[in-house]
Formats: sequence, structure tokens, C-alpha cells
Amino acid sequence: MPNAQAPTLTFSPGASSGQGACVSASGAWQVQPLAQGHAMKAIIALLQPLQGGAGVTWDLTRIDSMDHIGAQLFWNAWGKARPAQLQLAPGHEEFFKRLEQAGALTMPPRRLERLTSVMLLGLALLSFFAHATGFIALLGQVMQDAWRFLRHPMRGPWKEISANIYHAGFQALGITALVGFLIGVVLSYLSAQQLRAFGGDIYLVNLLGMSIIRELGPLLAAILVAGRSGSSITAQLGVMRVTEELDAMLVMGISHGFRLIMPKVLSLALAMPLLVIWTDAMALTGGMISARIELGLSPWYFIQKLPDAVPLANYMIGLGKGVVFGILIGLVACHFGLRIKPNTESLGHGTTTSVVTAITVVILADAMFAIVFSGVGF
Repeated sequence: MPNAQAPTLTFSPGASSGQGACVSASGAWQVQPLAQGHAMKAIIALLQPLQGGAGVTWDLTRIDSMDHIGAQLFWNAWGKARPAQLQLAPGHEEFFKRLEQAGALTMPPRRLERLTSVMLLGLALLSFFAHATGFIALLGQVMQDAWRFLRHPMRGPWKEISANIYHAGFQALGITALVGFLIGVVLSYLSAQQLRAFGGDIYLVNLLGMSIIRELGPLLAAILVAGRSGSSITAQLGVMRVTEELDAMLVMGISHGFRLIMPKVLSLALAMPLLVIWTDAMALTGGMISARIELGLSPWYFIQKLPDAVPLANYMIGLGKGVVFGILIGLVACHFGLRIKPNTESLGHGTTTSVVTAITVVILADAMFAIVFSGVGF
């Protein structure tokens, strides 16, 4: 409004004392004219002495235009109450009616009590049991969907399973190969230094074979998949929640479990054993190269000695870990993905919690494997 007249105030004699005075306003009392220069500060300085003044007559009929900003200036000058002697233009009555209806803003009472350690422990236990109940329910739903898939394989989500195997398995070959190779080099180098001191160079194959095939290979692959594919699954389901795609699927009669959850869990269960084999091979390759450089062991000796150093049971335990770890990562990622609320803050927090929980669950499962199969493969 570049041509609008600037807001002005006119005081009759006696207005400075706030008694028996008449204050008339004219011009455009809108945000743009008021924001030009120091107009608003000057008007507030003129209205401040009139706050609470009784017997003041307010003539606002000559105001050309007004918005809520201009009305609020008068409302503050009146002490947030309509004065007794007030003249308004017909079109400006609505602004002051809304201010009267709004009333004074009241803040909710502040809670002064603090949560004690017992209360925090109770809340943590309730949250844990809520997650455990939801996880068990999700596991049961996946088992039902898997049984449905076995009964009617032609109606199964083959495209979804294939796509998830590609994303979680094939696209993870690069990072798992790199990490596995480097871990094999580091483990072989450090072990060779210790074995050389005791004259046990030939036992490097036993040490690398048992540690990588039985423990490090499955665990490394699972941690990498949990951080890479687990976070992707949680974020995907969270975005579908934010964009209301999950609700749209329910409206169309499409099951979340059969089309989203079960394909992801099944694909991870199939891809993880293959990634474990790949990670083991890369880690043993790195260890073999490091053993050649550090101890002078030939690659042929390393390959020939490996089957005798590592019984087949250890290899099967590593593959079994891969299947179990894949299922756990898929279930945890889908569990937190479905619990994300339709806002961006919950999306970021849920994805972070999903990755941390998946890695923790994988380590706990690996500890259970170590306890249960402690006498197998030696």
C-alpha cells in the first residue's frame, strides 16, 4: 500500500493528562504504514500516557483502513478493555470484537515436581514391555504372512522380495568387501606379531579361520546391514507414514504385513547368509595377503590348511547366524518404522533408535549363539 496515508493521532487540550480529552485518529492503521520508519515507536510513545486514563473520548471514525496490528495498538492503550466513550467506523468493529473474545492469554501451570529415579525406571520398563509386545506381535504377523505365502506362492510379493534382495544384498557387496578385507588385514597383522614371539606362526590359519568364519564374518556383515539396510527400511516406512501411504494401503485393502513387512524380512534372511560368505572370503583374503607379507606364509599353504583348521560345523554356525541376524534386523527395522508418527522429528528419532536397537539385538543374539554352541565345532 504505497499511497496509503500515514497513521496520525490528534489530541485535544488536556489529552496529556488523560482526563477530559479527545483523541482522534486518521490515516491507514495497517502493518505496512506502521512499519515505515519509526512510525510504530512514535505512536506507542504517544499512546502510552493515555493507558488507564478515564474520561478520554476516542474518535476512530476518520481512520481510512485498519488491520489487526493497528487494532492491537489501540487495544493495548486501552488496557485491553473497550473504553466507555468510543466511536468506530462500521467496518472496524469486527477487529475489536475478536480482541474482546480472545481475552487475556493464560499459560498452563508449570509442573514443579521432578521425576524420581524410581519413576524413570518404571517408565523405562513400561516402554521396554511395550516394544517387546509390539515386536512379538509383529513376529507373529510375519509368520502368518509367510504361511500364507507358502500356501499361495503364485500370489506372493515376488517383485518386492527381489527388489529388497537387490538393495540389501547386492548393493551391500562393496562396503562389506572393503570392511571385511581391512579387518582381515588388521587381525592377521596383529596376530602374526604375537604368534611370532612364541614360535606359533603356523597357527595363524587356525586363529583367522575360527575367528572370521565363526564370529567376525557374520557379526561384521550384520552390523553393516543394520546400519545400511535397517535404517533404509525404517526411513522408508516412516516416510510412508508421514505421506499417509500406509493409511491409503489400508483403505485399498492391501495388507502392510504381506506387501511390506514380510518381503523385507524374508529378503534379509536370504541375503544375509550370502553376505556372510562374501565377507568371510574377503576377510580371509586380507588375512592371507597380510600373512604372506608378515610371516611369509604362501597362499597355497593358507588355502590347504584352512579346511583342517576350521571344521564344517563352524561354517554352518556362521551361516545360521546370518539367517537369524537378517530376520532380527528386518523385524527391528520394520517395528520402529511402523511406530513412527507423522512428523519429521519422529522420523529422525525412529531411524536412529532402529539402528542402535538392531545392532544391540544382533550382539545379544551372537552372545546367545556363543553360549548355546559353545561345545560345537572344536
